[in-house]
Amino acid sequence: MKKVRKIAALLSAISLFVPTVSYADNPIVQTLFTADPAPMVYKDTCYVYTGHDEDKLVNNFFTMNDWRCYSSTDMANWTDNGSPLSYSSFSWAKGDAWAGQCVQRNGKFYYYVPLTPKNGGTAIGVAVSDSPTGPFKDLIGKPLVSTGSGDIDPTVYIDDDGQAYLYWGNPNLYYVKLNQDMISYSGSIVKVPLTTASFGTRSKTDRPTTYEEGPWFYKRNSLYYMVFAAGPISEHIGYSTSTGPTGPWTYRGKIMPTQGSSFTNHPGVADFKGNSYFFYHNGALPDGGGYHRSVCVEQFKYNSDGTFPTINMTTTGPAQVGNLNPYVKTEAETICWESGIETEPCSEGGMNVAFIENGDYIKVKGVDFGTGAASFTARVSSANSGGNIELRLDSPTGKLVGTCAVKETGGWQTWVDKTCTVSGAEGIHDLYLKFTGGSGYLFNFNWWKFTKAGNTTVIGDLNGDNSVDSTDYALMKKYLLGIITDFPVENDIEAGDFNKDGVIDSIDFVLLKKYLLGTIPSLD
Repeated sequence: MKKVRKIAALLSAISLFVPTVSYADNPIVQTLFTADPAPMVYKDTCYVYTGHDEDKLVNNFFTMNDWRCYSSTDMANWTDNGSPLSYSSFSWAKGDAWAGQCVQRNGKFYYYVPLTPKNGGTAIGVAVSDSPTGPFKDLIGKPLVSTGSGDIDPTVYIDDDGQAYLYWGNPNLYYVKLNQDMISYSGSIVKVPLTTASFGTRSKTDRPTTYEEGPWFYKRNSLYYMVFAAGPISEHIGYSTSTGPTGPWTYRGKIMPTQGSSFTNHPGVADFKGNSYFFYHNGALPDGGGYHRSVCVEQFKYNSDGTFPTINMTTTGPAQVGNLNPYVKTEAETICWESGIETEPCSEGGMNVAFIENGDYIKVKGVDFGTGAASFTARVSSANSGGNIELRLDSPTGKLVGTCAVKETGGWQTWVDKTCTVSGAEGIHDLYLKFTGGSGYLFNFNWWKFTKAGNTTVIGDLNGDNSVDSTDYALMKKYLLGIITDFPVENDIEAGDFNKDGVIDSIDFVLLKKYLLGTIPSLD
């Protein structure tokens, strides 16, 4: 998708202006094609789990091999957490990593996904993790539930009384009551009656109601909602409500009209930090369409009676919730919009930005520099000649407040810290990390952090206790061994880069040792 995403920069033209309120950009992911969003709020973070439409189709049909996970604390900048699960994680499955949903219970996370078993048919599996970002593992080694056909698009909700329900299906809608362990169920599979009163009258006669697939089941106040992809094809989003978790259902109408260059759609609904959000997918990216989809999100307000308003697809998305703090370590793969880059698994954990070429950039929305920044540190690697990270405000050609030079480090996963001075970064701005250099791939990028202007740094104090001692020595040793990737003190590069070459390395370690032994009088 790399060349495609360079064209995608045209879609972000609106972001070159600075509005009174900062808005997100849709689609929320541009590094690859994503589909079937499933939001989950956990603590102060909104996670969205997606399918992944591969660039290359097999048999001109949905080609999906794994699921992806993204997270945001402000609904504008999304961090790529990589792939927490793939169909190959299930020994009994042979493919088709279609729409799933993850829920949390008792400190564990349960990911319900549809798969094609090796012996044929369709089935719903479940994988478990101790972390919302995975990795997830199949603990039961077999399908959780199967009717033999149409077993796709699972949705799970845990009711106030602790009873969990699993709904799924196309063309039929089924449910079971999950047990407390969340990996088994009691009773029989129940087939939901699809009547026009419950799920609406279809404009064609190919099915009895508008229900198509992609159910999203949840409760708000005392009302249960079944939001679903509705037919005929091309799909729109409709919904039904009930006063009980198993119906009877009453059709309430259309939420999102047929829009967006994709013949499918898939809903997900979540409340986060006092706002309500509606997730969906479309074919908005260049080369997008029915088999190359992209996840988007809109903010909305329920009507006073609990019904949905009409929600249309936009390119602006929801308003940003708060602003991003640049003075804490931020993953480079935390992105509002990008042009050209890709992501990959990082040897230091998580993901890193990769395949960076001259002219590529990352946009980070609504960065609050406060009274000003003094320096910028980037964790980078390169097996080539490197390049530069230009720090620009409000557009890729906006005010230049700093340039961080990156040189060859010895390998694409051989990481070093590079620091540059910053001038003129004050107040709230969109930050553009623009990459420049020669031909070919320039460098990889793991994380970044600014340092506030006016901060007083004690050289050698790596834990922030205003003294230089054996604790700092131990921290630097752990850092060089790869046990830790950052120091507790805010201005860590300034505090630990004693020879001022922009890198904390073995030379600085030797200097710190000499200082503690009294061989040299200072580290300045």
